[in-house]
Amino acid sequence: MENLSNNGNRFRRIPRQSFAANLKLDPLLDENLEQWPHLNELVQCYRTDWVKDENKYGHYDSISPVSFQNQIFEGPDTDIETEMHLASARQNKVEDTTDDDIPSTSGRQCSEHFGQSPLPAYEPAFDWENERAMIFGQRMSETHITQYGSGLKISVKVLTLSFQAGLVEPFYGTICLYNRERREKLSEDFYFRVLPTEMQDARTSYEPRGIFYLDAPSASVCLLIQLDRAATEDGGVTPSVYSRKDPVHLSEREKQKLQVWSRIMPYRESFAWAIVPLFDNSISAPSGGSASPSSPLTPSMSGSSSHEGIADPISKITLDGKLGYSSGGSVVVEISNLNKVKESYTEDSLQDPKRKVHKPVKGVLRLEIEKHQSGHIDLENISESGSVTNDSLDPGDRFFDSTFTKCPSNGSDGPQNSNSKWNVLDGKEMPRNGSNAPRNLDFNADDFQAFDFRTTTRNEPFLQLFHCLYVYPLTVNLSRKRNLFIRVELRKDDADVRKQPLEAMYPREPGTSLQKWAHTQVAVGARLASYHDEIKLFLPAIWTPLHHLLFTFFHIDLQTKLEAPKPVVIGYASLPLSTHAQLRSEISLPIMRELVPHYLQDTGKERLDYLEDAKNVFRLRLRLCSSLYPMNERIRDFFLEYDRHTLRTSPPWGSELLEAINSLKNVDSTALLQFLHPILDMLLHLIGNGGETLQVAAFRAMVNILTRVQQESVDDAERNRYLVNYVDYAFDDFGGRQPPVYPGLSTVWGSLARSKAKGYRVGPVYDDVLAMAWFFLELIVKSMSLEQTRLFYHSLPLGEDVPPMQLKEGVFRCIIQLYDCLLTEVHERCKKGLSLAKRLNSSLAFFCYDLLSIIEPRQVFELVSLYLDKFSGVCQSVLHDCKLTFLQIICDHDLFVEMPGRDPSDRNYLSSVLIQEIFLTWDHDDLSQRAKAARILVVLLCKHEFDARYQKPEDKLYIAQLYFPLIGQILDEMPVFYNLNSVEKREVLIVILQIVRNLDDASLVKAWQQSIARTRLFFKLLEECLILFEQRNPTDGMLMASSSRSPVGDGPVSPKYSDRLSPAINNYLSEASRQEVRPQGTPENGYLWQRVNSQLSSPSQPYSLREALAQAQSSRIGASAQALRESLHPLLRQKLELWEENLSAAISLQVLEITEKFSTTAASHSIATDYGKLDCITAIFMSFFSRNQPLAFWKALFPVFNNVFNLHGATLMARENDRFLKQITFHLLRLAVFRNDNIRKRAVIGLQMLVRSSFYYFMQTARLRVVLTITLSELMSDVQVTQMKSDGTLEESGEARRLRKSLDEMADEAKSPYLLRECGLHETALVAVPEGLAENRWSWSEVKYLSDSLLLALDASLEHALLASVMTSDRYAAAESFYKLAMAFAPVPDLHIMWLLHLCDAHQEMQSWAEAAQCAVAVTGVVMQALVGRNDGVWSRDHVSALRKICPMVSSEITSEASAAEVEGYGASKLTVDSAVKYLQLANKLFSQAELYHFCASILELVIPVYKSRRAYGQLAKCHTMLTNIYESILEQESSPIPFTDATYYRVGFYGARFGKLDRKEYVYREPRDVRLGDIMEKLSHIYESRMDGNHTLHIIPDSRQVKADELQPGVCYLQITAVDPVMEDEDLGSRRERIFSLSTGSVRARVFDRFLFDTPFTKNGKTQGGLEDQWKRRTVLQTEGSFPALVNRLLVIKSESLEFSPVENAIGMIETRTAALRNELEEPRSSEGDQLPRLQSLQRILQGSVAVQVNSGVLSVCTAFLSGEPATRLRSQELQQLIAALLEFMAVCKRAIRVHFRLIGEEDQEFHTQLVNGFQSLTAELSHYIPAILSEL
Repeated sequence: MENLSNNGNRFRRIPRQSFAANLKLDPLLDENLEQWPHLNELVQCYRTDWVKDENKYGHYDSISPVSFQNQIFEGPDTDIETEMHLASARQNKVEDTTDDDIPSTSGRQCSEHFGQSPLPAYEPAFDWENERAMIFGQRMSETHITQYGSGLKISVKVLTLSFQAGLVEPFYGTICLYNRERREKLSEDFYFRVLPTEMQDARTSYEPRGIFYLDAPSASVCLLIQLDRAATEDGGVTPSVYSRKDPVHLSEREKQKLQVWSRIMPYRESFAWAIVPLFDNSISAPSGGSASPSSPLTPSMSGSSSHEGIADPISKITLDGKLGYSSGGSVVVEISNLNKVKESYTEDSLQDPKRKVHKPVKGVLRLEIEKHQSGHIDLENISESGSVTNDSLDPGDRFFDSTFTKCPSNGSDGPQNSNSKWNVLDGKEMPRNGSNAPRNLDFNADDFQAFDFRTTTRNEPFLQLFHCLYVYPLTVNLSRKRNLFIRVELRKDDADVRKQPLEAMYPREPGTSLQKWAHTQVAVGARLASYHDEIKLFLPAIWTPLHHLLFTFFHIDLQTKLEAPKPVVIGYASLPLSTHAQLRSEISLPIMRELVPHYLQDTGKERLDYLEDAKNVFRLRLRLCSSLYPMNERIRDFFLEYDRHTLRTSPPWGSELLEAINSLKNVDSTALLQFLHPILDMLLHLIGNGGETLQVAAFRAMVNILTRVQQESVDDAERNRYLVNYVDYAFDDFGGRQPPVYPGLSTVWGSLARSKAKGYRVGPVYDDVLAMAWFFLELIVKSMSLEQTRLFYHSLPLGEDVPPMQLKEGVFRCIIQLYDCLLTEVHERCKKGLSLAKRLNSSLAFFCYDLLSIIEPRQVFELVSLYLDKFSGVCQSVLHDCKLTFLQIICDHDLFVEMPGRDPSDRNYLSSVLIQEIFLTWDHDDLSQRAKAARILVVLLCKHEFDARYQKPEDKLYIAQLYFPLIGQILDEMPVFYNLNSVEKREVLIVILQIVRNLDDASLVKAWQQSIARTRLFFKLLEECLILFEQRNPTDGMLMASSSRSPVGDGPVSPKYSDRLSPAINNYLSEASRQEVRPQGTPENGYLWQRVNSQLSSPSQPYSLREALAQAQSSRIGASAQALRESLHPLLRQKLELWEENLSAAISLQVLEITEKFSTTAASHSIATDYGKLDCITAIFMSFFSRNQPLAFWKALFPVFNNVFNLHGATLMARENDRFLKQITFHLLRLAVFRNDNIRKRAVIGLQMLVRSSFYYFMQTARLRVVLTITLSELMSDVQVTQMKSDGTLEESGEARRLRKSLDEMADEAKSPYLLRECGLHETALVAVPEGLAENRWSWSEVKYLSDSLLLALDASLEHALLASVMTSDRYAAAESFYKLAMAFAPVPDLHIMWLLHLCDAHQEMQSWAEAAQCAVAVTGVVMQALVGRNDGVWSRDHVSALRKICPMVSSEITSEASAAEVEGYGASKLTVDSAVKYLQLANKLFSQAELYHFCASILELVIPVYKSRRAYGQLAKCHTMLTNIYESILEQESSPIPFTDATYYRVGFYGARFGKLDRKEYVYREPRDVRLGDIMEKLSHIYESRMDGNHTLHIIPDSRQVKADELQPGVCYLQITAVDPVMEDEDLGSRRERIFSLSTGSVRARVFDRFLFDTPFTKNGKTQGGLEDQWKRRTVLQTEGSFPALVNRLLVIKSESLEFSPVENAIGMIETRTAALRNELEEPRSSEGDQLPRLQSLQRILQGSVAVQVNSGVLSVCTAFLSGEPATRLRSQELQQLIAALLEFMAVCKRAIRVHFRLIGEEDQEFHTQLVNGFQSLTAELSHYIPAILSEL
């Protein structure tokens, strides 16, 4: 890894911007300064370049931000994918982001990743500067204080001056900043001149600009403009021509006069003045640098003069196109309110209300005023892309709304030099945290920078060398009128009057050198001459008592005689500098007539002759501006003593110096601050090479001064900005002119610390040292690094790094001791909870941080390990916090990654310490510390990840290996991880994923080689990732992952917009929403977000208000993240969702990638895992499938899924993994329902892969079918298979349709290759033979069978669901749907049983006991077959067939494989003998309720063998008792005179379209025996009427004829209901006898019926009814599908046959039937005598019906119908014979019966018997008419 530090050019020199760049500094200063060491120090201090350490505040170049794409999730609301396709179509994008842009993963090399790294999405707004700023005690780089402070810079250029009368003579003027409220000048004068065109020459074409500095805009700040012209000629043209009312031009003669005169008259008089307010009143002073000369500065002259100068400001203010200077706009101002001056004046009297109003001048002065930001703000107007923004140039606006946020700069601002051009970056995007090159406005060298007088009064250090005096002559009061002006000069001494003065006067013409003297204006004809001139002169560096100012007073005649006017001297005045220079007040002097030598000395005073009686008639004012000459006497003393000490001119003990040093304490704070830099330099000099006493004194004084500066300055930052500026810029360790400071400084401080440690009293200074420790430590470090740079500066080849500096042994020891003492302080004071300790801790950390760049890192590691020893282990919370901060600071070092280990063999020492400590912290009790530790790690990893230096794979690998031990530690102590809350867990997991992502496979495999348990834990962590980062949409429907375990975050209190992204995002979002202007340069796109359109959000309701509301609501309801998100600006919310989606996708893909690596490694058996189950893989896959994943993930998943099954199919499909298989099939089916077609198709492929594995590893799909059937049934309970139609009925839902489509596609051979291709697999993927297996076993027909059986289950479920509305009313349909479900799920015994039991319950509710019992028998059948199948229990195949006799549905199809399909929660474990017995007992109970006792008997006989085998005699006894009861009940049924029927049967035919599937079908219904025909009609019409709509009516067909469906009326639904009789197994259906049921109950037989008949009478002659002789009979026999009692109440008729009987057959049949009934009664064997009673009753019943006189119509009517008259002739003889024989037999049996009756009766029945006998006799008599033979027979 290349070492990318930039030590080679570590220090940047920043040239001073000299104040008057165009002037050489005062030549007087360039004298030999050696004799004045303090001056030398001062000049060096102001003149040397600033030296800035570029590394000090870290340096970070990040890569450009990652861009994110929308992820597509299966959404309940819309198909987002379609939307995105539409959107991309709208934008005409070439690339289609949403389609399969995931590269095919089949032939992938390992280095390629599946998805993006999860880090950028987790920390999408990572801002290194920001993160650093949050470290406690973080040192912020101060912007460099330039001389001109921060505020505004205003440049003024005079464009033109024009008069109504014309401009023919030159005008001169001054402009200065003026505060009109305080009536004081804020700056020196800027001189300008305006020449008439004929006088201009080419050389002077450039008019300089005046540049003024201003702290802050204020309404009282104005430009004071004063114009003057050549003094007026007596009798010449007066200035009043410029203010005449009537428009008059100058005549030619006047013009000439003026031109000639102005050429010969060098002296000027004042002409006019104006005051221009720069800021309108609306701008209040405190608004800082952001306000502006708003259209300059609306020149409303409010109160400044009596004229309102400009009527319409806007019309005059034109925009000038020259925007070349800066980002501000320049504005041209026309000033027309020039006030003419009548006489000379002082500035003070200008605004004097007593002054007379002058006429205004008819003229206009045009100025170009431009506002610049000065100093560091220059940098901030560079927009992100690096171009200069021309701010809004709308004159109505204020110029500079500087809503610019700070550009990330590294404190390197500050103008470079006066001429540098802007360096604009070439439109490239700024790096995320780049540093900007220093920039400066392009000012011309000739521009005049007006000195800002407030510099001398501000509480700020002087940074420039200035040393000048401003002289303001005010008035001269003489007794007679004169034309007076004053000449000012500076003289060195008064010895020689004729000697030339010093060249010290500042010239007024541009580009000329210093002058020897300067003149004021002429006060024309005034007794009291007033002046407003400002005369500026440079002073000598050291002045003697003889340096003085000499004023010469002249009078001049203002008319031309023979030559130009000559001035005449009137007198002189002198002013010694040393006595008066510091005075600020006015000074009055007398005027001498003559100059004599030594005129300054008092002795010479007598010889002098004074004007005006030696009164002080000359008033003047001085203003000294000097950064060399301190006003403060104590500082002057210190400087003096310093000189003496340095030059060794005073006695060597230097006690005066000590006093001077100590008295610095008492200097007032302004003076102290102003000379702060030189004083510190000198004290450091003394510390560096003074004796020990001096060192200590200087050190203490220094501490004292620093503490005062820190306390007394305005800002309360922990590092005072002036001190920071001193260390960062000014301090250059004497530029190498003297030995470096650090040895002396560390020694003196170290000895102080040691004294304290030994317990000596060291006074309050010690605490101050600790408070200011940061300053000294930074000084020591800068001193060292400067020395290091100097040592190697010349010897280094280009581009190589400076090697570490070797510290002298003694110095390093001293530093270690000092460090140790400070550490102890931190440790002690922390326990008391002092904040000083925490600050000191940060300072020490920065000390180590800095040293890392200078000395051998291993030496620094000694310090670090010293620290860690002191704070070892898990310590008190405060101490621990300090330790974390310490590590945080050190690890932020630019070269952290490249640090060595402590031993040459070790890896990075710092990272190992960091990992150790962070892990310890996670185990700490203090929750906030845990969060902090996690944060530190994430930030560090982000820093590496986005670092432009470390983008190569090998760099990333190196970094991953550095942090890899952390994973080991977590795996060793998982409870530590589990104790973290969800926010911290997410942080840790992101770190783990990031490390693993960049690791090479070899290292990763190491993590899996140690033990099975450890590998399992590793995958537990991955599962946690999937759980904690799952994308949950608030609106997710049921199909989404049903993971209800949303971890409850107990994170920090900042509003939580998102619980999945990094905690930093919450701050980022609350900041962003507070700003309402979108934050600039958000990672994903470097452009600036414009301020949201003002119409959209009225300023009264910014988004921040919505945010506030949301926060208010959420604080009531416990800060719901939802409410906060709602409150976000839509753009921000969209961003947030985008980040979250991408994070979720990246995490899933990352885990998938790791899983695939694991799978391939596991295939080679080179790691430790459970190869029997591969639980790591199965757990992760189950986790994948059960979460809500984006499409990108599904696209990547299936190729991996395929590979994994290819490698490990046998294991994954094995019995042990049934649970896995079941979950996977469940989720694949779930995906097969998805609306997103891309995902649905992939689910189909997934199912096919499972089928394929099933073929290869089990040879068949039966087991898979079981699993699929089970999961389908589970899915059905989740999926809504129906949906409401508009009319309230239900229909099949989209989900069900999609599932059906998927199941179809699964078996669709033709479509398969296309699907495979689309999912990134090879077309032959299904039929390809896995390694080690012989032939291709894939079979489409079996897949089709599998698919069909699933579709069957789907249809059954669907039908069941569609019946939901009629479930309660139509019990028949309900039972049928349960039955269908039971059949569809028959492959799975458990489900089969479940639905059968549902059916059983439904029957019990309907009281259909027999059907319910049949269900119980069917369940028993399933269990019993399973038991027999695996030879388990007491039954055999015979028992099963016995069951089948009761319930034919007990099929033999249930295969052993299905019953043994042990799928989690399903399978053979439930199929036990006990459960079989339980259901047999239930069946027994239900059959006995149905009174079908013979079934009960068979059932109990199956139970008995179980009890026998168990020797459960008590149970056996119970069983036999029950059997006894059962057989008795059977006897009772049989002996009942009324034959027993267990049910009634009805045939029901359905005709009509509204019946749906039932249309044109016939069913036989089995109803309870008390249900009559009317009841069932009513019941059915009730059920079906509710289904008719307005267009259909329901009719019931009244007879039982055959219905011709096609002839029925459309629109009507018909029901045909007929009672039918069951047919016995052995019954002769062709017999013509009438069927009497009791005849067939002769023996106990199973009442199982599957055929039914009914007889329908009809005639062939068309009459509806006829006599017996016409009455035919049709007998219809119906065959049902299955037999009753069945599992349902109705069975479909599958076959219907009919026979016809002629009338005579009918008659014979009727008679034979009665005969048979009687004979039956007589021949019945009755065992005991006690049985006589029931027999008597039934005999009586039958006899009464046969022979009683009233009813003999039956037999008689047959005789009358067939044996008499015409019908008898129609009968064939055979039929006649049969009829007669039947009648005879009937009579014979009657006779026998009467005899038996006689035997049986008692007294009470005598009368009845008599009646019977009579009846019989009369019947015989009647019959004899027809059959004479009857008499002989009887």
